[in-house]
Amino acid sequence: MCRCDFDLPARQDELARARDEAQAPDLWDNPSKAQSVMRTVSRLEDLISTWQRLEQASQDMQAMLELIEETEGEERDALLDEARGDLATLERDYEALEVSLTLGGQYDAKSALLSIHAGAGGTEANDWSEMLLRMYLRWAEKRGFKTEILSLSAGDEVGVKSVEVRIDGDFAYGLLRSERGVHRLVRLSPYNSAGTRQTTFALVEVMPEADEEVEIEIKSDDLRVDTYRASGHGGQNVQKNDTAIRITHIPSGIVVTCQNERSQAQNRESAMTVLKSRLLEREIARVEAERAKLKGEHVEAGWGNQIRSYVLHPYKMVKDLRTEVETSDTQGVLDGDIDAFIAAYLRQQVGTEEAA
Repeated sequence: MCRCDFDLPARQDELARARDEAQAPDLWDNPSKAQSVMRTVSRLEDLISTWQRLEQASQDMQAMLELIEETEGEERDALLDEARGDLATLERDYEALEVSLTLGGQYDAKSALLSIHAGAGGTEANDWSEMLLRMYLRWAEKRGFKTEILSLSAGDEVGVKSVEVRIDGDFAYGLLRSERGVHRLVRLSPYNSAGTRQTTFALVEVMPEADEEVEIEIKSDDLRVDTYRASGHGGQNVQKNDTAIRITHIPSGIVVTCQNERSQAQNRESAMTVLKSRLLEREIARVEAERAKLKGEHVEAGWGNQIRSYVLHPYKMVKDLRTEVETSDTQGVLDGDIDAFIAAYLRQQVGTEEAA
């Protein structure tokens, strides 16, 4: 039923050590470390209690199946219907646990910064970027994650040219890192007067939020800070003062903006968080590329890395090109039902690491 290995005694020992660390008298001398320790305790407690609950549910299911073998007629049919429903729930819960067990990366537990950039194609590409934005906002909402749009460059007619969103929730980055890459849309474009099929692309970037626990040194001399007037969706002014911030990190050439209708000081703070996150992601990518080279793997980056196709015409199909997972429920996917793609990617990554 569950393809994951769960070593309960080892997890209990790990929890005991974390609890001992959480009780250290000087723990809160370092608030960032303290928060990390407490999150570790909470995560291990959740994992262990979930496993124990599912083990008990599995035993109850076995007992029910034995009872079904001893019954006949309508009573047997009723028990079978109940067992099918319980088994489906148990399968979903085991799969959710399996996904949780894959999230053990250094930054997986952190919140995420997600960016969407329209590809070539003008209005059509801008509309596709906004469709993806809606998809991820819906996904986050279903999981109870908080979202905040940090910066947005609106399309000339519709949609967005680029947008940066903070998605705040436990393991937001660990889940969403599966979405990095190029997303391809095929449809009959409502903006094409000829009514022909059109293909367009958008690039999705996902970074772990660089909070207080992450040490990223940024020298003030390496920054150029510009202020400007924030604009809302469609270009309308939302501020009469220059509250929006643009920060350029001169050594790397990274440029970040924040214009989420708050004060200049708050926008600057958010922009610095984004900059740190981009520098952190650059370092993560460098390490991954070095590992790939050592393994003799081909490394693709940027626009060449197409990960998923969304076909709305001439048939309906969303297919992940890495895991081969596909569905004909295109509307459900665009409404945020992307967990099947995420879970398949995470399982694949674990399998790849174990094979290596």
